Amino acid sequence: MGEPSDLFIIGGGINGCGIARDAAGRGLSVTLAEKGDLAQATSSASTKLFHGGLRYLEYLEFRLVREALREREVLLRNMPHISWPMRFVLPLNPEMRFDTDTPVSRMLGLLMPWAKGRRPAWVIRLGLFLYDHLGGREILPGTRTLDLTRDPAGAPLRPEFRKAYEYSDCWVQDSRLVVLNARDAAERGARILTRTEVLSARRVGGLWQIDCRDAEGHETTHRARMLVNAAGPWVSQILHERIHVETNARIRLVRGSHIVTRRLFDHDRAYFLQGLDGRIIFAIPYEEDFTLIGTTDVEHPDPDTPPVCTEAEKRYLLDFANLYFRNPVSEDDIVWTYSGVRPLYDDGAKSATAATRDYVLKLDTDEDGRAPLLDVFGGKITTYRRLAEAALDKARRFFPSLKGPWTAAAPLPGGAFPVDGVEDEIAALLARAPFLGRDWARRLVRAYGTEAQKIVGEAKSAADLGEDFGATLTEAEVRWQMKHEFARTAEDVLWRRSKLGLRMNADQIARLQAWMASQLGEENA
Repeated sequence: MGEPSDLFIIGGGINGCGIARDAAGRGLSVTLAEKGDLAQATSSASTKLFHGGLRYLEYLEFRLVREALREREVLLRNMPHISWPMRFVLPLNPEMRFDTDTPVSRMLGLLMPWAKGRRPAWVIRLGLFLYDHLGGREILPGTRTLDLTRDPAGAPLRPEFRKAYEYSDCWVQDSRLVVLNARDAAERGARILTRTEVLSARRVGGLWQIDCRDAEGHETTHRARMLVNAAGPWVSQILHERIHVETNARIRLVRGSHIVTRRLFDHDRAYFLQGLDGRIIFAIPYEEDFTLIGTTDVEHPDPDTPPVCTEAEKRYLLDFANLYFRNPVSEDDIVWTYSGVRPLYDDGAKSATAATRDYVLKLDTDEDGRAPLLDVFGGKITTYRRLAEAALDKARRFFPSLKGPWTAAAPLPGGAFPVDGVEDEIAALLARAPFLGRDWARRLVRAYGTEAQKIVGEAKSAADLGEDFGATLTEAEVRWQMKHEFARTAEDVLWRRSKLGLRMNADQIARLQAWMASQLGEENA
């Protein structure tokens, strides 16, 4: 079995990979096991935003919002290739209402019963003022008021929307965020085991003994001084069925579905849309030629039931969008749907929408204070780095020589350039490989940052990059993903390391899968 790891982490989503990176960078030996691909579940199915959670202010979650707002700019500085500032347009509509289950709505119901649950403009502006000032904003611009009869953001909207507020948050390529955390962890010594399922874990002689099985059916046993259960939607199932430790903490599974449509507007701003039911959705520019609309909040039965965007959810999102857009959006406009299960900490809220998005860490040890177990409940993508720091704070008592926090000023692979330096990186790549053209070069820089030049290498033409699979995906890029980013299937490449699945046909995808299988066969021969 070899020397035990300091940490064994179950789960290759953003929390597991974030903890692995932080721990490896502090000198701990780390093994991480993920039963599928990295970011295969919740972490690739988000709305893809680093945001403070404007609507969480209605639930008075000031600590969570403050932490998330501070993190936006920390993260933006560390990954300017896969994250960037985005402006959000919030059209004002006097008919839009609060979620009736929020502390703010109940208070206003007492003070202003004649408002009948509506969100007054002054309340929204107050919320945006707090949003601008709670987190110590430095990079992102603040809120401003828009005249939609004059501003281009008003053109796609129905004419009754005449005024809006515009505020800042950030976009992030969520699944690439996970992969880059895992890659950085591996470069710092962590063992990242994808397609490796944890069968059982038990305390033996003051250590954890973890039995695993890989995709080929090979079983292995690992030992570790501390076990971290970051299995996302499966955290409770792992705890009860594989580790056999009881806890009072529970999660609430909430399905969030999204639709991707043809591009609905020409500008690069997103919309924050308020519904008649008190909920909100976003409409966001997506992958240059599309619009992302979401999300829903629906109770989900269990983690093993695959989440799908149901017909009812699809209809809900279309009807919601059509309250605002001038030209009706129909099912014919939808090019893709996706859905993920958010494992929220169960705080007893009456509805899925009202359930907290904060994280909770539960520590358990044996009777001798050894073989600690840390369970990760809840969390949101914006606060993953702070969650990892909090997890390492919990581990400190078991590893007295643990180094201090370091990730706040450490770029992810490819991200060592200024926040406003993307255009310079694109220019540098085009100077090296002018045959790419601007769109292709931009896609590569937005995925790989400074490492795009390593992928291109000394190529003088597209042919030098090897086989062309379509949609600017070449052999050189796929080889990079297989060598450095743990990709093993066409799905890994087309839906998690990129979103080129939106642009490739079935024959192209099958050819890519066959090529990757042949490469893996040669590796294993």
